[in-house]
Amino acid sequence: MVSLVGHPETSHRPGGSSSVTRYAGEVVYIYAFDVAYEMARLPVRELLGHPLAQFSVDASKRSPKQLFFYRPQMVRLPPLERIGPRGPVRLDRVVKLLPVGAVSITVRVPFDVTRIEDLVVYHDLQFSNGALHHEVRHLAEEVCRELSPYLVRPIAQLAEEEAYTVFCVESPLQTKEGTPLSAEDWLKVHRREVASLLTQEPDVDHLSKQESDESTGRYLSYYEHDLVVVDWDAALIMDEPQNFDETLYVMELANLQLAELEAYDRILDEALERSYRDLGEQPLRRKGDVRRELREIRVDLARLSDELSNITKFFGDWHLARIYENISARFHLGDWHRTIDEKLKTLANLYQLLQHDQTNRWMLMLEATIVLLFVIDLVLLFVGLKG
Repeated sequence: MVSLVGHPETSHRPGGSSSVTRYAGEVVYIYAFDVAYEMARLPVRELLGHPLAQFSVDASKRSPKQLFFYRPQMVRLPPLERIGPRGPVRLDRVVKLLPVGAVSITVRVPFDVTRIEDLVVYHDLQFSNGALHHEVRHLAEEVCRELSPYLVRPIAQLAEEEAYTVFCVESPLQTKEGTPLSAEDWLKVHRREVASLLTQEPDVDHLSKQESDESTGRYLSYYEHDLVVVDWDAALIMDEPQNFDETLYVMELANLQLAELEAYDRILDEALERSYRDLGEQPLRRKGDVRRELREIRVDLARLSDELSNITKFFGDWHLARIYENISARFHLGDWHRTIDEKLKTLANLYQLLQHDQTNRWMLMLEATIVLLFVIDLVLLFVGLKG
């Protein structure tokens, strides 16, 4: 018989002598709103009565000197006090402005629980006076109204955006005896509980092993006591508190990129539908309008796509790059880019078709003019000879 003494999955079982009795940290809700075609290239001095500053990430011990992040304007709003599912909570809110016509809003809520499953209630957070989602949307609408002088072609109504929820757990985790735990060993034992948290499943036993493995399959660890688990709708970060911000910002940029790609996709769908409809009409004067609109859309979206790619460039830290790669895969950002590129190619083909059609009409008119001049020349020649 094989002894299981000392096996990590046995010695760290929940409820065993070495189980973790306390999880502290904060839940971070990341919202991204597409608010306009773009923002004017003018610095915003004040927002909602508070001065704006340039965002910067605190350098951690693992960040190289050449670390580069896109640094948007941001404002930190006064904290709010609310009654949450586990009592009074404090909400810290930050608004970031991006030149691609987007606004990112993050809300931080602290927690201190005894089991990782206790955090499931923080999905779709509800207060005694309403939901967090409604408060954030109201804040986004206030921001749009105040930014209206800076917005180029603002959208008529904000889309319904859901939060990307990130559970930030302070490390190192410790057992009842005060012994620090390896983050990866802890995940191996609590994989089903983490999957339940990320998928918002209150009953851990309902999840299959396949779903548990899939939800927690994309995880990364740099040091012995840090961990990042990325899923489609939520993520888990286990690290020292001073290292949260850089990882959160990478996730925020990816979430923003997803929101903008969805907005671009809607714009292209509307443009293609309008173009197909206009191309089927007979009056020729509309063809010039369609051709001009297609040309403008192609140029505008190509430029905005470049700007969107630029804000998600960061260099100098391979671990952060790996985190971005994982969350990009979860968001299927590559598929979104390919879909938009294909639609841009369709617009380009429509534009070329109209150009070819216009060229054919001009060539036909030119040939008709040449034939007419030739006939007139023959008539004049015949009349001259007869005279």
